[in-house]
Amino acid sequence: MAQLMRMPALLADATEAILAKWIIKEGEAFKAGQPIAEVETEKALVEVPAESDGILGKYLVIEGKHTEVGQPIAVLLLPGEGAAEIEKLLADQGTVAVPAVKTEAPAEQAKEEVQVSAPAPVQLNENSSDRIFVSPIARKLAREEGVDISRVRGSGPGGRIVKADIYAAKQSSPSTSIAQHVVSKNPAEAVPHSRMRKAIARRLTESKQNVPHFYLSASLIADEFLNLRKQLNEWSTNKVSVTDLILKTVAAAYADVPKANCIWGEEAIQYFNNVDIAVAVASENGLITPVVRNVESLRLDALAAQTSDLFGRARDGKLKQDEIQGGTISVTNLGMYGTDEFYAIINPPQSMILAVGAAKKKPVVKDDQLAIATVINFTLSVDHRSVDGALAAEWLNSFSKRFENPMWMVLGEK
Repeated sequence: MAQLMRMPALLADATEAILAKWIIKEGEAFKAGQPIAEVETEKALVEVPAESDGILGKYLVIEGKHTEVGQPIAVLLLPGEGAAEIEKLLADQGTVAVPAVKTEAPAEQAKEEVQVSAPAPVQLNENSSDRIFVSPIARKLAREEGVDISRVRGSGPGGRIVKADIYAAKQSSPSTSIAQHVVSKNPAEAVPHSRMRKAIARRLTESKQNVPHFYLSASLIADEFLNLRKQLNEWSTNKVSVTDLILKTVAAAYADVPKANCIWGEEAIQYFNNVDIAVAVASENGLITPVVRNVESLRLDALAAQTSDLFGRARDGKLKQDEIQGGTISVTNLGMYGTDEFYAIINPPQSMILAVGAAKKKPVVKDDQLAIATVINFTLSVDHRSVDGALAAEWLNSFSKRFENPMWMVLGEK
């Protein structure tokens, strides 16, 4: 029988998402597991697969529309069903269909949505000491748009602040945009923030404000490490990257110092047995951090195949939901841009992030003799709430020893 397809909860804390693209057209049949639509979350574009065979009867949401999790986005049919079943289901559910997928440009659509949904000019409540009731979506939107909810009078039941109130407050408040206050002879193009860019800005700002960072650095000789990679690639079908070898070294350091394999929680610190590592990947839309699972148990060739596939789909915005969640540490590498060293921002609730600099020839002292060696600078950013200084130093020391003596990867020894 006809049924509604609803906006899935792709992330644990997500309350809404954007219907980015319909892959299946109205009237087309699909198989179980076949992607029906692409949904844009704060972290990536995610394909939504069909749970069973069927026919896409009718779109209920146009492309580019923000939709709350759980809301109907399409009508799905079985073979033999048609318009009559669609009309009956929509009538029973009180749901309205949309006339077409692309009726207007996303920017125009967003503007129209604000005009339609906004109530009368909002009343600001500057001196009220009453408790503020606000929906989760409205609170999130207020944070993204820079609206002070203490100054908003809610129009929902019992004075509850809803999303429309935030839109109205945004419209009725004088703009504080720098562009309106600065007169410049140099013309500029204003590019609206994408959902992902807003998420990156919000999360990293919250991280720097709320997470007590401290930093440890190590300049490590990389000649044996890079030589091992060269030799491995002479035999391996899947070419091993520097990042692959760094991931294996990170996992081995966790085996040496298991207490560092943790994340911070408001009620408890969680400790893990397996090593899941997020890797920063640059894409056209922003920074993506796909997570490589169980790195400690993967052979190098299997790891290389997995990271090649994962990073490629990250750049194309084709990651799945579970591929962008989890991890206790991130690895970010700017060495390919010639950056010597940098201090990265932790991605909560992870406890650490390892910043990798460029491999450069430098003078070093070996056996009391001056020599030239290839050196890479590593900087570890640490959340002091979950990992103390001595523990982080122990972890970095283990990483350093294994990095400079990489034959353990071949011998399989600790």
